[in-house]
Amino acid sequence: MAEVIANVEVAPNIYRLKASGAFPGRMGQFYMVRAWDSYPLLSRPLSIFNRSEEGIEFLYQVKGEGTKLLSDLRAGDELQLEGPFGNGFPDRAIKPGGRIAVVGGGIGIAPLYYALRSWPDCDVYLGFSKEPYLTEQFKAATQGKVNVNVGGFVLDEVDLHAYDLIVACGPEPMLAAVQQKKLLSGSGVEVYVSLENRMACGIGACLVCSVKCRDTRRKACTDGPVFLAEEVIFG
Repeated sequence: MAEVIANVEVAPNIYRLKASGAFPGRMGQFYMVRAWDSYPLLSRPLSIFNRSEEGIEFLYQVKGEGTKLLSDLRAGDELQLEGPFGNGFPDRAIKPGGRIAVVGGGIGIAPLYYALRSWPDCDVYLGFSKEPYLTEQFKAATQGKVNVNVGGFVLDEVDLHAYDLIVACGPEPMLAAVQQKKLLSGSGVEVYVSLENRMACGIGACLVCSVKCRDTRRKACTDGPVFLAEEVIFG
């Protein structure tokens, strides 16, 4: 169990939740989170937004009953966390002088902030359909450039030939577009996508988060949620 330190609405239906405790986790991994007993039945998978000696943070969007219950939490309330789960982003050095970009669409920006701890000079591309949020925090966390797109297509601003490694997280149509852009570009850039699949158990037992890949079906919770873009079959 963890104790809630803060649970702040940073934009309409978007909350930043901080809980106390020394919780491990690599960039791109997630926790199964719940603050209720038996209903809803399932915990909610939330990417690690940030970690510190004081605690762990999550950024989430209120979409259903579970996340609505999370949004009602106040400082001092208890929270159950299980994890970390998933394979996370590729945690390795690239060639000297190599460039990295992270691309987030909507609530898909959630796992990217923590990635800036490992890649403090990477470029950041944030896309929002309406009101942007936490953009100043991203600008303060990177020495690279931060591009914010509201109401358009954030991928239009990403030159794949300018980078050696790109990580993207967002809704499936955006990730499918990232994959297509990679295939058409002829660029040698490595592109990884972090899927937002619905999950139930987080440990690969239930097959709810099955992902169709080019060689077989995989599980977003254990084989992912991060995959090479060309591995996934969208649609």
